[in-house]
Amino acid sequence: MPGSRSTSPRRLRETVRAGNRASALAWLDSRVNYERQAPSGPGGGGSFGLGRMRRLLALVGSPHEAFPVVHVAGTKGKGSTVAMIASILRHSGLRVGCYLSPHVHELEERISVDGRPIPEPELLGSFARVIPAVEQLDASAARRGTRAPTWFEVVTAVAFDHFARSKVDIAVLETGLGGRLDATNVSRPVVSVITSISLDHMAILGPTVRHIAAEKAGIIKRGVPVVCGARDPAARKVIVATAARRRATLHLVDRDFQVAHRPPADPADLTGGTLLLGGSSPSLPPRAYPLAMTGRHQADNAALAVMAARVLGTRGFELSEKAIERGLGAVRLPARIETIARGPLVILDAAHNVASMRSLIEAIDGAIAAAAARRAPRVLLFAASADKQIEEMLVCCRGRFDRVVVTRYMTNPRAATTERLVAACAAAGLPPPVTAADPPSAHRLAKKLATPRGVVCIAGSFFLATEIGAE
Repeated sequence: MPGSRSTSPRRLRETVRAGNRASALAWLDSRVNYERQAPSGPGGGGSFGLGRMRRLLALVGSPHEAFPVVHVAGTKGKGSTVAMIASILRHSGLRVGCYLSPHVHELEERISVDGRPIPEPELLGSFARVIPAVEQLDASAARRGTRAPTWFEVVTAVAFDHFARSKVDIAVLETGLGGRLDATNVSRPVVSVITSISLDHMAILGPTVRHIAAEKAGIIKRGVPVVCGARDPAARKVIVATAARRRATLHLVDRDFQVAHRPPADPADLTGGTLLLGGSSPSLPPRAYPLAMTGRHQADNAALAVMAARVLGTRGFELSEKAIERGLGAVRLPARIETIARGPLVILDAAHNVASMRSLIEAIDGAIAAAAARRAPRVLLFAASADKQIEEMLVCCRGRFDRVVVTRYMTNPRAATTERLVAACAAAGLPPPVTAADPPSAHRLAKKLATPRGVVCIAGSFFLATEIGAE
């Protein structure tokens, strides 16, 4: 059966043509969406594959063939790395498409050209061109008993259509899940980037880092250079072998380039600090790049962005060191150690796996310690999806917070129950939490517990960040 509740193509086209964004998004949200509904079993029970995406794009004129691509996969850091690369390219005078997921506030955040989210008329125009092709594939799927295009595949097609019609010079694409079978993997990259690799989405990508790395390595194309920031030995072994097999030049962290982070002088300062990036030769001194984004992990992401820019410089793109500096200093992303309020200090982050939680706590440890020194309350507000390593995520927070608030986000059925979160806090050695019915209520309660002098850290999921942001 198709993966959507089919609606009359004529009616859909009429609502979109009339400029009805709500109808277009309602139609989109009727489709299978694996950000909200996890497929069962490794590989999603046959849910994933590139053939359906290729057929969809062929029906809308193969827009993905109209521009070169930088393709980014990895467990964490993908969005930040994509944003940094796109910013560097924009500051080099190029017209740049940027595709990110998930969004925090509005769907349009996912698709931007030159830093500007897709405007509503262009969004509806792309929907008007993509919907008839989707409905054609829906009809074919219904006849054959196969799967119809998913939510993410449709949005990816809309992004490609917008980039092609905007005549971008280059697009930077973030994979949605995995890499090998991700809808974005139909693209033709001039450089591929793989960020750090750790355990996440194990039910879909496989139970070990080696399995997950094999899925991420699926974006490596024959003869296309790769920049990789994976440090896990098992992941590195997979990446090195895949690159060699596909004759792709590999630029590997700690082997071909070295990364160091110089934090701000004040440990409580949540500004970005400085990336120190060195080459493989001891005779090449590290080059310093001031960072806009906070945390040691952002230095790792920035290093990948710089190395990708340098590879692009060998493939016909003129990118100066000045453009790299300006690009890294200008980039911002919501829900990445984002300060959303002061008095109390409220830090919002979308950390949703163990590695991301470790990076978050490391980055804000100075601010947490400063609050403890002045005896100000330190409050963790947490919610997560049920399929995550919740206890392990919370262990990262042990000893940092004196109050905990847990909640369940309302827009995603994958959310863990508050009962599960209460038990996880006990198992992780955190203070007994207070429960709140929904994220806005939890946010208000956390701020009250923190008092104007304290600190609130909100973490656990992009979906939590979205519902906090919508308050």
